[in-house]
Amino acid sequence: MTVTVSDAELKARHRKMWASGDYAQMVETFLLPLGPRLVEACDVRAGQRVLDVAAGTGNAALPAAERGARVIASDLTPELLEMGRRRAEAQGLELEWTEADAENLPFEDGSFDVVMSTIGVMFAPHHQDAADQLLRVCRPGGTVGLLCWTPDGMLGALFATMKPFAPPPPPGAQPPPLWGSQDHVQALFGDEVEWRTLTRDVLEITAFPDPHDYARHFTTYYGPTIAARANAVREGREAEFDDALDRFSVEWNRGTPDRARFEKEYLLAVGTRR
Repeated sequence: MTVTVSDAELKARHRKMWASGDYAQMVETFLLPLGPRLVEACDVRAGQRVLDVAAGTGNAALPAAERGARVIASDLTPELLEMGRRRAEAQGLELEWTEADAENLPFEDGSFDVVMSTIGVMFAPHHQDAADQLLRVCRPGGTVGLLCWTPDGMLGALFATMKPFAPPPPPGAQPPPLWGSQDHVQALFGDEVEWRTLTRDVLEITAFPDPHDYARHFTTYYGPTIAARANAVREGREAEFDDALDRFSVEWNRGTPDRARFEKEYLLAVGTRR
């Protein structure tokens, strides 16, 4: 893959976006269950060579290492990798942390038994490029595993809410929640993966007493929301943005006004590389 100047600029913006806020705090608050769910679905075993793509702070990489796998956690954003290193040290786990672009992975063909990503690779802007890289580095007979938010679930609705306030996406960039569509995933990988699991499930979120706390959490810690609000501020629309996010949080609250509960849908896709 040839990286153009515009691609390099786009990736630099992505690094800056994901380094803003505190993604590790989001993981600790409500995202922790997702990594182990993917690792279990991929049946990661001791001695396997595992690559976690767009690993962030290691939500799937760490539980894979706990099983005795030889794990490399790769991510575009060094700040997230450093947070992951600290988590691994605190848990006494050994694994490699590698700065890498999901669309141009620096690994040899067929070098991993399991290639996986938990709500990570879905944010690479060029979906086919990223899917091709996942396939390339996975050995024939190995496992490809993905856990991605769905386009018609809560994360898809969040991105739809933020879209009017965000800068226009660069040419060729595709919406992240598409990775949570079964049809989209099957089209990306074609006949190269025999899927054995293609199921939807939800992450139940009960960490916030008030639904508005959910909105504030995202504006404080979540890179894409921070970036969209910053653009709204530049346009003098921050009050409009905050109101839209508050209304979104109330709409998706499945609890009570004084004890929020959210159900965030994801697609779990696990298959064998042909």
